[in-house]
Order: sequence, then structure tokens, then C-alpha cells
Amino acid sequence: MPDTTIKTEILIHDLKVPISVIDAGAKSLLNRQDSYGPLTDKQTKVLKRIIRNTLTTQRLVNDVMELGRSREGVMITSDFPISVLVTSVLMEIFDLSDPSVAEDIRKIKTYDELEQAVQASGARLFFDPKVWKTMVYLDEAKVRQILRNLVTNAFKHRSSVVKISGSIEENQLILKVKDDGRGIPPAEHQKIFETYFTTGSSIESAIKSHGLGLAGVMVLLKDMGGTLTLNSDDRKGAEFIVKIQL
Repeated sequence: MPDTTIKTEILIHDLKVPISVIDAGAKSLLNRQDSYGPLTDKQTKVLKRIIRNTLTTQRLVNDVMELGRSREGVMITSDFPISVLVTSVLMEIFDLSDPSVAEDIRKIKTYDELEQAVQASGARLFFDPKVWKTMVYLDEAKVRQILRNLVTNAFKHRSSVVKISGSIEENQLILKVKDDGRGIPPAEHQKIFETYFTTGSSIESAIKSHGLGLAGVMVLLKDMGGTLTLNSDDRKGAEFIVKIQL
């Protein structure tokens, strides 16, 4: 009897083509009005929403594929500077939330310019100049996915500010992402990490939502030999700390 098992990875891979077709079609209608006809303001708004959601879906598909590669032990390591890692993550996030800021980020050339570009949106950067320019040898796609998930999460739960910092200590890359939201009581910290590995877990909505994206982060870090810890207290924000051996 033939094996009828359908691998999730195959289905995910097959989604890439139709998603790209939807994205290309929406962009053509938006950018080639001389060929396809003029658009009303409402039609333009709908097309831009389609493009944003297509981008979100593309990134989800890529993230799932990266998780699949990680589970199979596939690591694609290369040298890259911390500056490129952080800048690309912020660009990806603002592509969805504030495209004008993303465009500003694309044009920046210095750390000071990046700080200014994201400051009005509530992001604060804390990197030593030497660390900012340091080259690390890791799987960039995985580290980028980890940082993007944590920063996206922090933006969801902040009151006003998200702090992103990085350092290199004892041959480890240390990334910290902190929000000033309502925080999580210490007694509930472990539940965040348990939620994604057990079924039937029922916890406060704030705790559940703080865990969004952490399942993928935990898988990637485990496969890279890294760790994730949480510092938080009720009404005092949450700080996630990533440590990856270099």
C-alpha cells in the first residue's frame, strides 16, 4: 500500500508560488495603473492591505521552512556583522507596521542614523560601537528569525518603548529585547515556555500572547545550542535574553 503521508514541509514549500503570484498581481495593479486603469482610494487601500498580508504570509512560510531545516540539523553558517542583523530585522518589522520608516532604514548608513529613524516609533538601541561592527559566524537566517520574533513580540506588548541591546561576552552573542508593558509575574514565567509543548494548557491571555513566536525561538535556539531566559515582573515589562555560543 503506498505511503499517503503528506509532509508539512512539502505543503509549505508549495505555498510559495501562489503567494508570490498574489503578491505580484496586487503590486502590478497598484504600480501599473497606466496599463490596468486608475484606482480609487479605497481600492488602493485594499491592495496595500493584500500586499502587507502577503508579506506576512511569505515570512511565516519561510520561518516554518527554516524550523524544518533546523530540526533536520541543517545549519548554513556565514560571517555577518551585528549591524546587518539588527538593521534587517527592524526593516522587516517596519515593512509591515510603518513602510515609511522601513524606507528610511534602507537609506541609513550609520548607527546614529538608525537610532534616529526608529526613535519616533518607540524603538531604542543600545549597542557598543565595537559590538555593532563585530562580525559573527552563525546561521544568519536563524538568528534573524529569533530576533525578529522577540522584537515583534515586544512591540505588541509595550506601553511605549522597546529596548534592543547586544553584547559579546565569554565568546557568546547576547541579545536582549525589553518592553515596558504590563509584564508577567515570576510564578508564571515557566508557563510561557510550557504552553507550546503541552496541550490543554489554560493561562491568562497576557501570558499566552507573550508566548507568541517563542515556540519557534526555542526550537531554533535549542538546535544552535543557545538559551533563552526571561526577566519580568507584574506591571514591570518583560525582557527576553538570548545567548548563542560563537
